[in-house]
Amino acid sequence: MRSGTIAFLAGILCLQLFPVLPSGGWIFLLVASIPAALWFAFPWRLIGWLVSGFLWCLWSAHTVLALSLPPGIEGEDLILIGHVAGLPESGDRRTRFLFDVDHYIVEGERHPWPARVRLNWYAQHPPELLAGEAWRLQVRLKRPWGFRNPGSFDYERWLFAERIRATGYVRYDNRPLESRSVPWRYRLDRARQHLSTVLQQPLSGQAGGLFRALAVGDRRGIEPSTWEVLRVTGTAHLLAISGMHIGLLAALVFWITRRLWRLGGERVLLWLPAPRAAALLATLAALVYAAMAGFAIPTQRALVMLAVVMLALWRLRPLAPGRTLAWAGLLVLLLDPLAVLSAGFWLSFAAVALILYALGGTRPRSRVHQWLRIQGWITLGLAPLLIAWFQQVSLVAPLANLVAIPLVSLLIVPLALLGTLAALTFPAAGSVLLTGLGWLLEALLGILASMADWPFSHWQTGGGGIVVLVLLGIGLLLLLAPRGLPGRYLAPILCLPLLLGGGARPAPGEAWLTLLDVGQGLSAAVQTHSRLLIFDTGPRYSASFDTGAAVVVPYVRHSGYTGIDHLVISHGDNDHIGGLASVREALPVATLSTSVPEEIQGAGHRPCKAGQRWQWDGVTFEFLAPGPTRSGGNDASCVLRIEAGGQVALLSGDIEQAGERSLLRRQRAKLAADILVAPHHGSLTSSTPAFVSAVNPGYVLYPVGYRNRYRFPRPAVIARYTGSGARQYRVDEQGALRFVLGEPGGVRKLFSYREAKRRYWHSRVVTVD
Repeated sequence: MRSGTIAFLAGILCLQLFPVLPSGGWIFLLVASIPAALWFAFPWRLIGWLVSGFLWCLWSAHTVLALSLPPGIEGEDLILIGHVAGLPESGDRRTRFLFDVDHYIVEGERHPWPARVRLNWYAQHPPELLAGEAWRLQVRLKRPWGFRNPGSFDYERWLFAERIRATGYVRYDNRPLESRSVPWRYRLDRARQHLSTVLQQPLSGQAGGLFRALAVGDRRGIEPSTWEVLRVTGTAHLLAISGMHIGLLAALVFWITRRLWRLGGERVLLWLPAPRAAALLATLAALVYAAMAGFAIPTQRALVMLAVVMLALWRLRPLAPGRTLAWAGLLVLLLDPLAVLSAGFWLSFAAVALILYALGGTRPRSRVHQWLRIQGWITLGLAPLLIAWFQQVSLVAPLANLVAIPLVSLLIVPLALLGTLAALTFPAAGSVLLTGLGWLLEALLGILASMADWPFSHWQTGGGGIVVLVLLGIGLLLLLAPRGLPGRYLAPILCLPLLLGGGARPAPGEAWLTLLDVGQGLSAAVQTHSRLLIFDTGPRYSASFDTGAAVVVPYVRHSGYTGIDHLVISHGDNDHIGGLASVREALPVATLSTSVPEEIQGAGHRPCKAGQRWQWDGVTFEFLAPGPTRSGGNDASCVLRIEAGGQVALLSGDIEQAGERSLLRRQRAKLAADILVAPHHGSLTSSTPAFVSAVNPGYVLYPVGYRNRYRFPRPAVIARYTGSGARQYRVDEQGALRFVLGEPGGVRKLFSYREAKRRYWHSRVVTVD
């Protein structure tokens, strides 16, 4: 069974490497692969499992993609008829919610489209939306689209795995629809929403947010700063309904029921043996608790695993732990083969496997020793997965979990459940219980926050690629293997590539220019053999999201750097400076140059001025603007010239016609460039014919957002550069773009990230040349 599950998983993983989904006609081969998996002899049985996994996932992927947004309605005003799904998230003048569409209306015609979309409703006072509520909404939608950069979160993959087929925002003509009752599939979420609202009164603040997360799986009240503490200390799995809580509750109910059932006498035991009664009630308790969490994906996995264990106990034939894990994994993949696209799937099953591994082999000296051993093994064993998904490993996780797990399991979760029940039935008693719970949660958060502030609380690294992480995984498995296993001495050697850090770098005298995909904004990285320069940090989209944290910092770490040698902020517009605070908070910056020093908080920055010049590893950098005559606004942008081996790239910020005329007057001889990052994103206010003629670029790069409201780059600008013979690329369609300067053969385009790392769930691109 274990080998079959691994082969089935391998087949699913093979499909995830495809840039384009194979034809659905192959799915019919399941009628041959399933019998082969069940009845053929080795090795044909494994091949049957492998092919079945591939085809099963292929069917699921085609089912999701079949509900993709029709191309003709993207960006157009249309009417959606459907129901609010899940728990809406209310923020500052915005409500974000999921919407299950029944059909849409365009020009008076109804079109069926049973898809799920993710919407934002912007207003001074957005309406209070209820789960299951029927609405008629005027919206604008776009297909799933996200930033595509090395090291960044794959938003399109997440949307695909969540079965969300479009995103968008609500417009003007909206009204709720009268409905006699809430449809059955939304009644659970409606009850959870009502319960969460009731529970806001007795306990507020951060303790209240954590309480509601534990009681009803509502994480909306947990602040980003609290999530950061939980992430750094490796305890995020403890303070929301998770698989661990489901298992703990089931184990507690099983233990109590088994002992109490025996008190019923011989007749009761003959009618239903105690192990069966305990298994039944434990499963029911876990089912109810998972329902309170809205049957979130982690709880579904825990329920499947628990069901396998309890079924074996019901049959009075316990399974070996390894076979239990294999059966649970197979059932999870049968229910949702796309679960492999989420970090939770890998972390949950890997953690259980490591616990089983730690409990075997050498007998521990004591329970404390066993507990410490399990925590240490989980920290080490999960390191490759944590680095791959989150670029960091918590070093205080063993100690933090040593404190937090007993406190959460034995006190906080029972108090949360009892407090919820009491708040609904006996408010006075519930108030007392929840007051004690709030004190415990605040105390635990204080302990975890102090641990997160320790100098070496976590280790952040880019990972160095799949090969390095695979070597690290093998090395850690050898390190954790029993004594006497041949080859254990290889463990430190296999871990060295990650510990040494680094990564691919340009040769001396060469430079890599990477224009990052930050939406409607600008951020670029220039790497030499030993140094890194970042030009602008992209926009800040909200109080909790900016491209400094989402794109620039992950890119720097992914590239193997621990800091930035020179950071340039060209000017003060949000789409260029918005991510600065997050970058400076996460990474040390040796030098910061800007045209707006008055907008930079703290010390350690200087104004950029024309004529400033320096060299790194044989590559020359020079500011061409701003000049001695001080301009304001976009024309005050820092303009940076990079030269490597006689090949030139020009980063022009947001200069407009006046700024271009100033450069033509003062720096005409230095304007000729092989690569030009288009001024002001390709706006009509820039790229004058005289400037285009003087630069005469071989490549023009447009830092623009997908379907941006300014419609950049403008057609007239594209035509102007086309007339000059330039090849043109835009990051919204290509993702991050990297070019090499300084090679003997001339400037070379190294990759367009969206194309180079394309998978079947990514939206198709249109190449601009």
